[in-house]
Amino acid sequence: MAADPYTTLGVPRGASEKDIKSAYRKLAKELHPDKNQDNPKAAERFSEVTGAYDLLSDKAKRAQFDRGEIDADGNPAGPFGGGGGFGGGGFGGGGFGGAGGQRGFGGGFGGGSEDGIDLEDLFGGIFGGGARGGPAGGMGGMGGRGRAAPRGANVSYRLAVPLTDAAELKAQRITLSDGKTIDLKLPAGLEDGTQMRLSGKGEAGPGGAGDAIVTIQIQPHPFFRQEGDDLRIDLPITLDEALSGAKVKAPTPAGAVMLSVPVGASSGKVLRLKGRGMSRKDGTRGDQLIALQIAMPEPDSEAGRDLAARLEGWSDGRDVRGKLGI
Repeated sequence: MAADPYTTLGVPRGASEKDIKSAYRKLAKELHPDKNQDNPKAAERFSEVTGAYDLLSDKAKRAQFDRGEIDADGNPAGPFGGGGGFGGGGFGGGGFGGAGGQRGFGGGFGGGSEDGIDLEDLFGGIFGGGARGGPAGGMGGMGGRGRAAPRGANVSYRLAVPLTDAAELKAQRITLSDGKTIDLKLPAGLEDGTQMRLSGKGEAGPGGAGDAIVTIQIQPHPFFRQEGDDLRIDLPITLDEALSGAKVKAPTPAGAVMLSVPVGASSGKVLRLKGRGMSRKDGTRGDQLIALQIAMPEPDSEAGRDLAARLEGWSDGRDVRGKLGI
């Protein structure tokens, strides 16, 4: 059985979600296998910490654990505090159906005989299990039904994904706690905080391996901004490109494309590239919105001085702010 999850994370039982998360992040950063490749104990401790956080970060499981309904592995707690009815040593020894050959009551109600009475056969006959190869595997918790062997603990991961990779659903490489790497295929409709479950990629256990729970964290981009299903970008253009129109390069998550700037374009004009935005759950994509921004030359630059000379004595007599009521 795993250690008490509160003790594993070093927090009191009344710790807040924020304190639990903070303690986990600190320990996970210290113990991550990528930073401790020559220390197998660190990897083991990392798995324990992750398992403890997986339980305590789930409100329902945490409440069940606090009430004593489940153990630190998330399995139902036995009625006598053992690992499965009477079979886990709830009376101080090998359980009613222990396979050991101890005599007498020295091992609780362990196997063996006393005054010619075979206790294994006696209790096996009463409860219908039998210790020697019986289908119930000992008493099986008073009902003749054996508990399923517990699976290994789940392991939680945080995966940082660049915004452009999220838009294109590019596979991401992730290193698991056992040191193995896999290429993770991102799902349609990916959002920040999306959780992906990798079956059987958690800790090993008698009933099979647990799962890996991967939480996606979409990273901000230097010039793309997400607006719902769309991506927005400000694209600088020169004054002559705005006045006369031009073909210019514009970045997209999949690479640069040629874009037509219309004649007389103003700063703030938005052009739309269909299907270049974020992925939706139905497999379609949002759009990329390109806001044109006229970039004037610096006054002290050669281009700035040339423009000033060309415009000397010229003024635009339009009332461009009239619609603002001023």
